[in-house]
Amino acid sequence: MKIEHADGADYPELIMVWEASVRATHDFLSEEDIELLRPLILTHYFDAVELRCVRNVQGAILGFCGVAEDNIEMLFVVPEHRGQGVGTALCRYAIEKLHATKVDVNEQNPQALDFYKHMGFRVTGRSSLDGQGKPFPLLHMTLG
Repeated sequence: MKIEHADGADYPELIMVWEASVRATHDFLSEEDIELLRPLILTHYFDAVELRCVRNVQGAILGFCGVAEDNIEMLFVVPEHRGQGVGTALCRYAIEKLHATKVDVNEQNPQALDFYKHMGFRVTGRSSLDGQGKPFPLLHMTLG
């Protein structure tokens, strides 16, 4: 699976992948939450991370990750391609090439928690609020 850089030209497609993935896995978020997050991701969060993506042979993005300061800040996969190794490849790349050793996971997203545990992360802490101060608890995980 080929992993490559993603940049500003990819943002429209990345945000579509993000939204489809969030709708499939983050059932604790309301429509209002998603609407509030979308512009923040487009105008701030994408620019704050090193973005990598997996594309199919036609060039469509199947998934992406973003890493900043040794932390996997985002990892999203098109719902139809979950369970096909895209997320695993992106996580391994983040660990091996971008030196990620940490990730925060929404406590209400047990699939993500299980995925990161499978990838070798363990829970080392908890915050009762997410990064926007919303009551969506985060589990802090560290590799090893």
